Amino acid sequence: MDAAIRVTDLAKHYGDLRAVDGVTFEVARGEFFGILGPNGAGKTTTLEIIEGLREADSGEVTTLGVSPWPRNKSLAPRIGVQLQASAFFDRLTAREQLRTFAELYAVSRNRADEMLETVGLTDSRDTRVEKLSGGQAQRLSIACALVHDPELLFLDEPTAALDPQARRNLWDLLRKINSDGRTVVLTTHYMDEAESLCDRVAIMDHGKVLNVDTPSALVRGLDAPTRISVASGHLSADESATIADGNAEIADDGADLTFVTHRPAAVLTALAERSALDGLRVRGATLEDVFLNLTGREYRA
Repeated sequence: MDAAIRVTDLAKHYGDLRAVDGVTFEVARGEFFGILGPNGAGKTTTLEIIEGLREADSGEVTTLGVSPWPRNKSLAPRIGVQLQASAFFDRLTAREQLRTFAELYAVSRNRADEMLETVGLTDSRDTRVEKLSGGQAQRLSIACALVHDPELLFLDEPTAALDPQARRNLWDLLRKINSDGRTVVLTTHYMDEAESLCDRVAIMDHGKVLNVDTPSALVRGLDAPTRISVASGHLSADESATIADGNAEIADDGADLTFVTHRPAAVLTALAERSALDGLRVRGATLEDVFLNLTGREYRA
């Protein structure tokens, strides 16, 4: 695997707090890679070390084949960083904002205008940044991170606080960015986002990487039961028990009759034979189930 990022036994401590504790993983060139974890898991510190913003206590890191620390000036033009909350220059329009970033990287204004089109902000180019919607502001932030055409892009919760339509719209943009050949590293708290976008994900907690794999492989490895729900009231208790046949748990809340089973084919066949598929919903395990299984369910501020 031609690695864009290689992290080996990385550690960073703050007093007794082990923010990063022996982290090891690789990200291939051209890969869309996700880093998931609850608050305080060590995601941000890990990324800051990879980006060259923070020094590790121990371990090895290479980013695009070079060490990011001490601060490597040759690396800066090759990476782009989009933060969850971006502080734009006051009173500038979207185009002025992007052109300012372009000039910082000695990039032409034409390139800045091309990026406005790439992220779908051409019609809003003369809108002051404080007037942009949340989705538009996130698109502008990504454009600023891409204006110098980096090989590697870091995205920190790019769709946080966006409505569902804006999130899905931004997903399409992120897929295009990755399909153009860029390596993308994403942190997010949205498991459906990671499942949809990422080739592989690393799940972190307490400064450690708990597992790294494709979302589908992680879900399969959980071996969780399937939940099959139909409209309540179409089957008697005896019929439901016959369908379950000791291989499924049954729950009926008055709206849905749900079978929880590791043998979904048998349950679905029995329901079809009784023409009892009204309101059918089938839910298997998701990446969220994997996440909760690995990191626990307790709330962390």
